[in-house]
Amino acid sequence: MSATPQSSALLTRPAAAAAPATARPRRTRVLALPEARWAAAATAAFLAALAVQLLDGPARASGALFAAAYLAGGWEPALAGLRALRERTLDVDLLMVVAALGAAAIGQVLDGALLIVIFATSGALEALATARTADSVRGLLDLAPATACRLTADGREEGVPTAALAVGDTVLVRPGERIGADGLVLDGRSEVDQATITGEPLPVARTVGDEVYAGTLNGAGALRIRVERDAADSVIARIVAMVQEASETKAPTQLFVEKVEQRYAAALVAATLLLFAVPLALGAELTGTLLRAMTFMIVASPCAVVLATMPPLLCAIATAGRHGVLVKSAVVMERLGQVDAVALDKTGTLTEGTPRVVELRPLGVTEGELLALAAAAEHPSEHPLARAVVAAARERGLALPGASDFTSTPGVGVRAVVGGAVVAVGAPGPYRAHPAVTELEEGGRTAVLVLRDGEPVGVLGLADRPREQAAAAVRGLTALTGRPPVLLTGDNRRAAEHLAREVGLTDVRGGLLPQDKVAAVRELADAGRRVLMVGDGVNDAPALAAAHTGVALGRAGSDLALETADAVVVRDELTAVAAVVALSRRARRLVVQNLVIAGAFITVLVLWDLAGTLPLPLGVAGHEGSTVIVGLNGLRLLRERAWLRALRQEAPNGGAGKTRGALSR
Repeated sequence: MSATPQSSALLTRPAAAAAPATARPRRTRVLALPEARWAAAATAAFLAALAVQLLDGPARASGALFAAAYLAGGWEPALAGLRALRERTLDVDLLMVVAALGAAAIGQVLDGALLIVIFATSGALEALATARTADSVRGLLDLAPATACRLTADGREEGVPTAALAVGDTVLVRPGERIGADGLVLDGRSEVDQATITGEPLPVARTVGDEVYAGTLNGAGALRIRVERDAADSVIARIVAMVQEASETKAPTQLFVEKVEQRYAAALVAATLLLFAVPLALGAELTGTLLRAMTFMIVASPCAVVLATMPPLLCAIATAGRHGVLVKSAVVMERLGQVDAVALDKTGTLTEGTPRVVELRPLGVTEGELLALAAAAEHPSEHPLARAVVAAARERGLALPGASDFTSTPGVGVRAVVGGAVVAVGAPGPYRAHPAVTELEEGGRTAVLVLRDGEPVGVLGLADRPREQAAAAVRGLTALTGRPPVLLTGDNRRAAEHLAREVGLTDVRGGLLPQDKVAAVRELADAGRRVLMVGDGVNDAPALAAAHTGVALGRAGSDLALETADAVVVRDELTAVAAVVALSRRARRLVVQNLVIAGAFITVLVLWDLAGTLPLPLGVAGHEGSTVIVGLNGLRLLRERAWLRALRQEAPNGGAGKTRGALSR
């Protein structure tokens, strides 16, 4: 069929209509699809007509039933084809209907009806494949409960639709209930089954301060949860929305196929007319010549070629989305498989992004004064370094003076007026050679210089921990690309090298401003590499935009990074980056397989028709059979096994075992 499956209309569902907590993800019933109902009607009419004909029944009865089969199975593609003609495009669906009517015109009513039935059945299978692709993602929404127990300010309980929950609301989740919103645990302890969201096979312990997700199943304990995201912004909703958006795009391969399709269809019509007119002019018999020409038009139609590209890519997008990787378009899914070099940010990407102040080096002030000045200036900032400095001051019980005229420069630091003096906190810059800075950096710390009215008053030493999955992710990306990733960080080189040794990196570039990261990405691109950039901060956004493909970590990533990136790893699982690259490569291989299958069927059937005598029913079966095979081949990526295989890195350049982010501004 020429129509490419589109799942966008099937992916949306009003949040208020969420299924009950005990509901299982729904699967679209076959007869719920209009294409399937019309195909069933056409098949029933065809079988009834065939039975009447075989039993030597009235010709009028069999004729009426055959006409019903033609009408039921052919009206929709005929209407779509006529609409396409009005837009001055040639739809191959219309060619199928014309061929069936031509067969009927020369007395081959049975063959024409068989063509219509097989054609309608193939279209129904395509529609079902599209619906099942959408079901696999939409089923996530069905996991969210329809109502939640909200606690009022006076402690009363009230049942409300989960769609009505707002950020800041407190909800009570009893044992065995599904959690109604993304939030933080305020009170209680339990084990939560998060398999539907994170893929973790075992329930995980959740207590005060831990994050929980809508749609996950609470265990034996009761939890009080503060809602942190609106229903439309929950992990589940974001997955569905972004997969819907991605399903509406077309990959370059698909766009090329569609561009060629129009020219191919016009050439096909011209070749069919020649195949009919030339033999007829040379004295050939009318019926046989027309039948051969129509058979040629059927078997040479590029239905399977058109369907070869999008199903694998859409299925890969849906599978990645179910596992927390939001690929923003089919273009991105196709490009992910092309990357052969990776650049990684450090803070919040390879490390946990929660640095701690571990050393203080005051210069002419006390430790308390140094920390209070730095914390006052950093207080308005949302950067991980700023939060670490403020947290250290609070742990010591320091009173923070007021700050005004706050400014922040990505990659440099912050500046504010504190107690009448201009306080700057950030990268050492021209003071890089200061003994305190040098000593801290040689120890693998990130040195943060504090200036008051342009004079240094101290240096803070901060440290971060690598993510648990960092080393495994580096191994997986190395296996896929054939070379270790490059570490790009605004942190000092010594701290970066300290982390690099822990996770297995060798190419380290430290002390980079945002424009330096962009230059590093472009340097790799100029060397002929297709670069995948992975980051999370504002300072990573330019590099994410400059890279062949950008991936942002979604849990703590800045809004700018999330908007700029081509894909988002919702749960910050670094191993998912390598997995989605491997999944993209497999999708690209399936696209190539589909194109080969489609081309082989067309070539064999066309040569058979031109060199011999290809029966029309056999030509129809071969043509539509190739379309079904191509569609089902793409659906293989919807299986859970496809993601598990991607995690194991079973790619041509892979082979690594299963794989499960220092500080820069």
